[in-house]
Amino acid sequence: MDFSLSMEQEILRKSVRDFAEKEIKPVARELDEKEEFSYETMRKMAELGLFGMFVAEKYGGQGMDYVSYIIATEEIARVDGSHAATVAAGNSLGIGPLYYFGNDEQKEKYLPKLCSGEALWGFGLTEPNAGSDAGNSKTSAVLDGDEWIINGSKIFITNAATKITTGITALCRTGTRDDGRPELSCVLVEAGTPGFEAREMHGKMMWRASNTSELYFDDCRAPKENQLGPIGDGFHQMLETLDGGRLSIGAMGLGGAQGCLEMALKYSNEREQFGRPIAHFQVNAFKLADMALEIECARLLLYKACWLRDNNKPFSKVAAMAKLYCSEVMYRCANHAVQLHGGYGLMKEYDVERFYRDQKLLDIGEGTSEIQRLVISRLIGAL
Repeated sequence: MDFSLSMEQEILRKSVRDFAEKEIKPVARELDEKEEFSYETMRKMAELGLFGMFVAEKYGGQGMDYVSYIIATEEIARVDGSHAATVAAGNSLGIGPLYYFGNDEQKEKYLPKLCSGEALWGFGLTEPNAGSDAGNSKTSAVLDGDEWIINGSKIFITNAATKITTGITALCRTGTRDDGRPELSCVLVEAGTPGFEAREMHGKMMWRASNTSELYFDDCRAPKENQLGPIGDGFHQMLETLDGGRLSIGAMGLGGAQGCLEMALKYSNEREQFGRPIAHFQVNAFKLADMALEIECARLLLYKACWLRDNNKPFSKVAAMAKLYCSEVMYRCANHAVQLHGGYGLMKEYDVERFYRDQKLLDIGEGTSEIQRLVISRLIGAL
C-alpha cells in the first residue's frame, strides 16, 4: 500500500496553503465580522484554478483527480471556513450536477464560466420543511407545453444569491410514481428568470462570509430543455451529488481541525503559567496529542474515500464515514483549542473563536451526523 501523494499533489497543497496564508487569512476575520462575501478573494481563488478542478479540460476544468480537489479544499479550510464553503459548494453542489448529469448542450453552455470562476451556481435542495427528509420536497414543477412552471421555495442554499450567480439546480416534485411516492426531477433555473428570486440570508452564526440564500419560485417558467437528465431521476441525482459533497465537507472538517491544532500548539508553546509554557503540562500536552492523532486518522479515512471514487469503486459508505468523522474531529479539536486559549479563545481577535463557530455547520450540512449514522447503518446491513 502506498500512502504517498504525487509530486503534483504536493505542489498543489503548498501552492494553495501559501495562497490561503497570503490572500485569505489577512481578511478572513474582517469579512466574518462584516458578514461580507468577497468578490476579490473569489476572483483570486478562481485565478488559482480552484473551480472545476475535477472537470474535464474540454469544458474548461482542471482535469484533476478528486484527491487533489479535496486537498485544495482542506488547505482553504485550514485558514477559513467561509472561503472553503464557497469552493466546496461551487464545485460539488454547483458544478457537480451539471457535469455528471447534464447533456452536452447544458455542459457547454454553463460549465466554462463556472470552471473559470466567472460565475457561481446553486443547488436548490433544502426546503423549510424538507431537510433530512429531502424526498418530501414540496416545490412543484408542472409541464405546460415547452415550459416548466415552478412554484415553491428553498432555504440555506450556498452561492445562490451572489452578483455572479448565473443559476441554480432546483429539485422539484414533477408527479407521483406508481408506488405513491413523489416523482422528483431537477430543473435548471437561470438567474433573472421572471418569477424566480434569490434573497441573501444574514444573521448567521457560522460561515458569515459565505453566501447563503432563500429561493422563491412564483409561477417561474423554465424551458423544457432545462430539465436535468430524465424526468424522475432527481432523487438519484441528489443522492449522488451528496455523496461527492460529503467528501468536500469532510475536507472542511479536516482542514479546520488542522488549523485548530496549529493555533493551539503555537499559543500553548508561547503562553506561560507557573514559569513554563502551558504545553509542557501533561494535561495540555495530551489534548494536543489527541488532536494530532484524530487528525491523522481523519485524513487517512477521507483520502481513502477519495481514492475509491477516483478508482471507480463504491465509496458511498466510506464517504459518509469520512464526513461524519471529520466533522466531529473538528468539533473536538476546536473545543480543545478554545480550552487551551482560555479566556482569549472566546475573543474574536483570536481566530480560534471563528473556527469554533464555523465547525457547527459541518454536523448539519450535506446530511446531519444523525443521517450519516443512518446511512452507514443501512450500508453495513444493520437497518
